Amino acid sequence: MNERLEAIKGNIIYAEALGELTVMPDSWIVTEGGIIRGIFGELPERYAAAETTDYGDMIITPSFTDLHLHAPQYPMLGLGMDLELLGWLNKYAFPTEAMFSDAGYARRVYSKLAHALIERGTTRVCIFSSLHREATNILMDELEKAGVTGYAGKVNMDRNGSKELIETTEESVAETRLFIEENKDRKLIKPILTPRFTPSCTNELMEELGKIAAEYPDIPVQSHLSENTDEMKWVKELHPDCAQYWETYDKYGLWKNRTVMAHCVYSDERERAAMKKAGVWAVHCPDSNTCIASGIAPVRTMLKEGVKVAMGSDIAGGAKLSMLDVATEAIRVSKLRWLFGGKRDEERFLTVAEAFYLITGAGQEYFGARPGFCIGDRLHAVVFDDRGMADNPRMNLSERLERIIYLGERQDIKAVYSEGIRRI
Repeated sequence: MNERLEAIKGNIIYAEALGELTVMPDSWIVTEGGIIRGIFGELPERYAAAETTDYGDMIITPSFTDLHLHAPQYPMLGLGMDLELLGWLNKYAFPTEAMFSDAGYARRVYSKLAHALIERGTTRVCIFSSLHREATNILMDELEKAGVTGYAGKVNMDRNGSKELIETTEESVAETRLFIEENKDRKLIKPILTPRFTPSCTNELMEELGKIAAEYPDIPVQSHLSENTDEMKWVKELHPDCAQYWETYDKYGLWKNRTVMAHCVYSDERERAAMKKAGVWAVHCPDSNTCIASGIAPVRTMLKEGVKVAMGSDIAGGAKLSMLDVATEAIRVSKLRWLFGGKRDEERFLTVAEAFYLITGAGQEYFGARPGFCIGDRLHAVVFDDRGMADNPRMNLSERLERIIYLGERQDIKAVYSEGIRRI
């Protein structure tokens, strides 16, 4: 049986490496069964039978990757921005997440969230659910129906939650094992181990999660690292045997290749070296770090030292779901760090091309694809129609992309492809 042959045409822009844009005006992407077969300036004769879509002068880029966000915090987006992390968790995040014990509520919220992600061009995620297994399964259902791919995790927390949001160690372990077995054969959204952060998990729970990680070596881990100074002091009090935050994960077998650690605002040279050695990914969440006053992560330094870095919206610590907004905030805060750090060469601020790579190509690599539009990978793409912006015939395609990154809105997205299928 022949696979469906398709070809889309437009101005193609992608980044295969940090800061390096490839611009292909008026070109074609050909897919077969959703798998990329090539990019061409002229459609080859051998693909003459392809079903074609010509987007004219529109811009086609890889879709976005969001490697850190909290699904059950979607209803509190834009709330609590006058608080810092720990107070914000107790006043807003924990009470909101507790509502997801209601499966019907979870279905309503997660259906909206899944479609909101696709509508903003995000097709790959690493996402936290709440501690509720049923709600987490619902989240995975809704993400798959919308076309979002990646990883979702049932949160583990057996201490320092709230009366309404807490589980016993035994419940957490049993529910996590059941969650994995129920979802390990999914095609688009896979399970990920999700200890919320060290203060939320007892030593006993962390030890059991380490055992699960060893039993299921293909299942990655996601959590938080060195986000806030008060948090770091708390971690030190809870684990006086650990010199640094990262060691509280490492000693239980949760610090491994493809572990995802959000924030890393205060990760020093030793912690960054441990990340590089283990293959742990740092997820920069600039909007969240600004909104709840955590700080500015040393992204340029991490990149220079060879740490794998991608970006996350971190809703609802972050107030914006669009990765375009995340990219522009990353550029802004990196400029502030550079300026107030004395303009040190190693802290040179992020460029537009670099931020674009961090919301596209970097995350593509985490999810097993190659940066850009590569033969053999499934098509994940966004088509932008920027005709609604002010007419400026002097701009080249790279400048049009820059303007889209800074000004782009939902209405500027004409189409989104995920796994080779057009979703909107």
